[in-house]
Amino acid sequence: MTAGPGPLALVGGDEFGPGNEPIDELLVAAAEGGPAFVLATAAARQGPGAAVANATRWFGAIGLDVVELPATKRSHATSASNAERAPAGRFFYLVGGDPGLVPKTLADTPLWEAIVDAWRAGAVLAGSSAGAMALCEWTLVRERMPGDDRRRYLPALGVVRGVAVLPHFETFGHRWVDSAIAAAPRDDVLLLGPDERTAAVWQDGSWRALGAGGVTVIAHGERRRFESGEAIDGLPQPDVDAPPS
Repeated sequence: MTAGPGPLALVGGDEFGPGNEPIDELLVAAAEGGPAFVLATAAARQGPGAAVANATRWFGAIGLDVVELPATKRSHATSASNAERAPAGRFFYLVGGDPGLVPKTLADTPLWEAIVDAWRAGAVLAGSSAGAMALCEWTLVRERMPGDDRRRYLPALGVVRGVAVLPHFETFGHRWVDSAIAAAPRDDVLLLGPDERTAAVWQDGSWRALGAGGVTVIAHGERRRFESGEAIDGLPQPDVDAPPS
């Protein structure tokens, strides 16, 4: 098994289709030696079966057989049998969907703890759109009604501290910037805006942009854009250390 944590990918959305190859081929190459899982948690209200089928088709075409790790209900995440499957996994992908569902379903559960432990031991961990949002310290949900561009912060899974993701940045995520800055729970919040089919990828101790577009970082009133292949400066390192027992 690989020593140390595996790659971590925060994808801007529009996953499982052309344009994602640079990201997903890297992840597939790092996933050898064990089961590969897709988690349809964020799509629980929007057709999780279709999300799993899309992932299965897409990754199968680039050389990785993935299966669903059930995680659309809290009972799935607290299931001992599900948690026992995760340690052998070498690849975990959280699909897009509802930004509030993933933390609500997975936080502080045996399944999520097992997934993070597997990542820290070398497995791939990736999330797209709502899945990427959940991997950071906060996720952003609508302030009020559907269609409202104003966002409010909710605690997420915290693999990357100090960060909130604005997915689909070039299509609609950029419209969230002002409200995300205004509502920030701390002065040092960093906003990460990956374009669709683009990711901030952490591997071997550093971050870089990868995919069809670019990644925008907004911190301390400064906005910077990183094109595919460029190193991303200033993005916090993920939480690679397990808490003391």
